[in-house]
Amino acid sequence: MDPFDQEIERANRRAKSRRARDPRALAAHFDRKRGQIVVKLSTGYELAFAPKRTQGLHQATPAQLAAIEISPSGYGLHFPKLDVDLWLPALMKGVFGSDAWMAAQLGGRGGKAKSPAKAAAARANGVLGGRPRKRKTRS
Repeated sequence: MDPFDQEIERANRRAKSRRARDPRALAAHFDRKRGQIVVKLSTGYELAFAPKRTQGLHQATPAQLAAIEISPSGYGLHFPKLDVDLWLPALMKGVFGSDAWMAAQLGGRGGKAKSPAKAAAARANGVLGGRPRKRKTRS
């Protein structure tokens, strides 16, 4: 057997092992009542997540979310009306987008937070003259 065929054989063994131990998507649909994508897993469990918290789906309409295709491996979800692909193992780990996109989502939520401590800090900063002005730097 040549090295190329050996590599293919090793890859097939790894894939078979992964299929035996990792959950795979068997079915998926958009639940309009709950406003969530629901994925039935090979383990008997279901994974549900909000599209508004998912990169590529966050501005999608219910009609766009209605069509979901599952990859032959069961590890990928494809939304053909949006041309968006999601990786099931990442979703199960709570990864709903790229690092940069997720950081922006968290930062946006943090900036909207209202609390007595934040209000007090803003008042104290105002007494001191507010936010310092930006200065032009010399090159």
